[in-house]
Amino acid sequence: MLEDIKSHIARLVAQYEAERQRADLLAGRLAASEEKCLQYKEQITELNQQIDNLELMRAFQTVGDTAEAKERISRLIREIDKCIKLLEN
Repeated sequence: MLEDIKSHIARLVAQYEAERQRADLLAGRLAASEEKCLQYKEQITELNQQIDNLELMRAFQTVGDTAEAKERISRLIREIDKCIKLLEN
């Protein structure tokens, strides 16, 4: 009976160690995934900023049609106004 209890305890300790190692591995993977996610969010923010800058630059380029340039500027102003309203709420 005592030997059975010892073998059960040894088995439980082995299972505990295996689960602890698995938890450590998963915690490491989670930390790495969270870091990648943060990097991707920063990259998305930078790319969106580049897109905005390119759109703004394109809007101010007058390559012929001034009415088209005025429309682009008006569109940008409306978009900025929408953003300001969202920020105010």
